[in-house]
Amino acid sequence: MPARVWRDPDVRQALAAWDFGRASRLVRQRGSLRQEDLAQLTGLSQAFLSMLEAGNRRLTNIDKIVEFLAGLGVPAELVPLPLPLPRPATTPSQPPDLVADDQDPLLPWTSARMVTALGAAVGGSAMDRRRFLGVSGIALTAFVHQWGTAEAEPLVRAADGSQLTDELLDSLQRTTDSLRVMDASTGSGTLAELGDAHLAFLKRLVQHASYDEEKGRRLASITADTATQTGWFTFDSGNHDGTQVYLLAALRAAKASGDVRLGAGALSYLAIHGYSTGSPRSAVIAAAAAREKVRNLDVPALEAMLLTRQARGHAKLGEQGEAVAALDHAAELCARGRSDNDPAWLYWINTGEIHGQSGSCYLDLGEPDKAVASFTQARKALNPADQRTRGLFLTRAASAHLREGDVDAGCATAHEVLDLAEQLQSARLNDHIQNMLAELQPVSHTPYARDLQERAAAVMGTRSRT
Repeated sequence: MPARVWRDPDVRQALAAWDFGRASRLVRQRGSLRQEDLAQLTGLSQAFLSMLEAGNRRLTNIDKIVEFLAGLGVPAELVPLPLPLPRPATTPSQPPDLVADDQDPLLPWTSARMVTALGAAVGGSAMDRRRFLGVSGIALTAFVHQWGTAEAEPLVRAADGSQLTDELLDSLQRTTDSLRVMDASTGSGTLAELGDAHLAFLKRLVQHASYDEEKGRRLASITADTATQTGWFTFDSGNHDGTQVYLLAALRAAKASGDVRLGAGALSYLAIHGYSTGSPRSAVIAAAAAREKVRNLDVPALEAMLLTRQARGHAKLGEQGEAVAALDHAAELCARGRSDNDPAWLYWINTGEIHGQSGSCYLDLGEPDKAVASFTQARKALNPADQRTRGLFLTRAASAHLREGDVDAGCATAHEVLDLAEQLQSARLNDHIQNMLAELQPVSHTPYARDLQERAAAVMGTRSRT
């Protein structure tokens, strides 16, 4: 959608009033689009849009409203979306649903609430964590909007506690960096526990150390980075339900750090969580919002990575045009190379990653031939040290070969995956292997398939599905 559409005062007024029929008509007129184009973007039928614009129908379902706004790419600040209030507990000991009051993103983003969010992640009870489950759609949009627009309280603590030093902060950052490198080379394994311990120490420093605003920002940035990585470790270890609490805490810490790139990083993992757990629209919302905040920072590698996350969401939704456009843009940005403003933690983005994500999108879009071609390019360009990513892409490449009917190539690629699986500890890779093996069912009678299944059962320690 052209940026001029969102600058138009009539469009802004219609969105502010939640007059979606008028907004649809104005956006279409200002953007030179047909109702059929809006239907493709939003998932609403052309007939419904016609009645909506004529005033004969209303858009009231909150999930449909989110899809309408996200499909059009409406900037979050133009539509203040209220977070649903938690439902009252039926008993004093029963937690409310959705997000607890002290985590409501519409309340001021203070350092105290950042500490509360961190506490729910690293020291909270199962009850605390349940309050974060299923933050998607309207609730996720509210978090994203507030991260982008709310004012954060400076993180300063002048007290009798030990003074933070630059040397200690440097050491803390090196620890987070080391965990990140270990994850890329060997998989998460027990890294979630190590990340938890490191994050708990950072939380204690926030609460009890003494620091000025400059060091407070550094402490917040390391905390945001660590919370994001620990959320990822948690996800990769198979605990999908426990992931969001870390990433929402990371958003609060990123806000306190003043570095929007860190917030964009947390949103990129929320996007992965979304398209991997049945909420691909949440992936599009999170990645698009992050791109909007960093687009003027000259961070081509970061933007390219966010575009691949957005493309995966589009592909899961069957939005082929949007997915391909995002991938093409990501490839263009990656070809520019890194800038000095690209964050150091994003060391792994390269053409291999872009090709691999392209292959993943084509696989979701039902085009295995294009997926095979993209995965072949990815294999040539991936960082050799990033073994887990190589394993993930190879599982999808094997699936693409099998869907094409090339059993020999599919099984040969699958054996490469099993070679890597013997070295890695990643529940996520294990899930991908199981999905890959399921592709063998139509050809399970062939010698190649039987050999692969027998080996997989030995490597995985379980019987493969047939």
